[in-house]
Amino acid sequence: MINTKNGLVLGATALMVSTVAVFSIGMHSQGQALFKESPKELVDEVWQIVYRQYVDGTFNKVDWQSVRKEYLNKSYNNQQEAYKSIREMLEKLKDPYTRFMDPQEFKNMQVDTSGELTGVGIQITQEEKTKQLVVVSPIEGTPASNAGIMSKDLIVKIDGKSTKGIDTNQAVSLIRGEPGTSVTLTIKRNGNLKDFRIKRAKIEIHPVKFSQNQSPAGNIGYIRLNQFSANAAKEMRDAIKDLETKKVAGYIMDLRSNPGGLLYASTDIASMWIDKGTIVSTVARSGPRKKEVASPGILTKKPLVILVDGGSASASEILSGALQDNGRATLVGTKTFGKGLVQSVRPLDDGSGLAVTIAKYLTPSGRDINKKGIEPDIEVKLSDSKRQELSKERNKIGTKADPQYVKALDILTKKITNKPITNTSAQK
Repeated sequence: MINTKNGLVLGATALMVSTVAVFSIGMHSQGQALFKESPKELVDEVWQIVYRQYVDGTFNKVDWQSVRKEYLNKSYNNQQEAYKSIREMLEKLKDPYTRFMDPQEFKNMQVDTSGELTGVGIQITQEEKTKQLVVVSPIEGTPASNAGIMSKDLIVKIDGKSTKGIDTNQAVSLIRGEPGTSVTLTIKRNGNLKDFRIKRAKIEIHPVKFSQNQSPAGNIGYIRLNQFSANAAKEMRDAIKDLETKKVAGYIMDLRSNPGGLLYASTDIASMWIDKGTIVSTVARSGPRKKEVASPGILTKKPLVILVDGGSASASEILSGALQDNGRATLVGTKTFGKGLVQSVRPLDDGSGLAVTIAKYLTPSGRDINKKGIEPDIEVKLSDSKRQELSKERNKIGTKADPQYVKALDILTKKITNKPITNTSAQK
């Protein structure tokens, strides 16, 4: 999820299965009455937004003018019929990130700037080809994370109901619920099925955790960033300043299983590590490439290693790509998720909403990482047994029991002592 300070712009890989809110939307009763009487107007409003803003001028090789004619020639007796047609219309784009939300779904998909979420604490998306629901990442310390849900898990049933044929919005509605109630997710992992019964809760998220760890090269700062929320930049700044007073020799930043968040949080954090250069650029259907560049305020120039994996998505990829391309950090771990598209979320006059892909983003060197991900400089894969161990015993993350962290520490030690770094791959 990516959000500018001026409005809601999503680069999210998925929907947060929680209560989220970032802005309040003023609705006018007159507008609501109009669309209750004329649901066809809502269909056309959605078509017009896509026509004006969609990133691909070919509309993924769909004759969008013919689509308008087809759906405006229909008669609509109520809003629900219009909603069904809108979803059918958008499905023709074959873009899982361009989606319609009815009023309740739109309310559910709001970002809460207080950092308190309600739900199980996962982000999900829908695979483009198979239409299967897949976990982008569980948020650390949430009920889903504690239950053992992992990045790349496939959700095949929700409370015994098959997820075949349902989209992310419908899945969110089924998974969400009142704190204290439970939901059972049937997960497919490596061909095996397993039920996870998870109790929903209110979740207060502190995005940054940090510590001072020992290494052969002296004390190093370990910073784990779980999510790019509204207070992530402040907490990151406080962590770096605290560790700087302790005279650490270098840093490991852990972005594993970080599903993303606010764009300005990622650019603010990047500026703490680099004092100049491009952080990210976006390319829309028309107009020149827009660049976000580093702003004054670098906090440290000490060596940096970043840990990434398949759950590092969206804003995580912006930050890690920026620091990799600018030669500021060495990336260790496995390939990132691969989400390089930007969505704009628009409120509609009846209280529903539309997310439409309006741009793609590129790393500073011009890499388009959508569906490709970012390759680490040093690849270290975890065995399934080790992944499950770290998922269940999260206190081992960032310790000698964590093979990717151990490799990052080795690389950081070499950077501090100016020893050569060899690019080797390993599975542990």
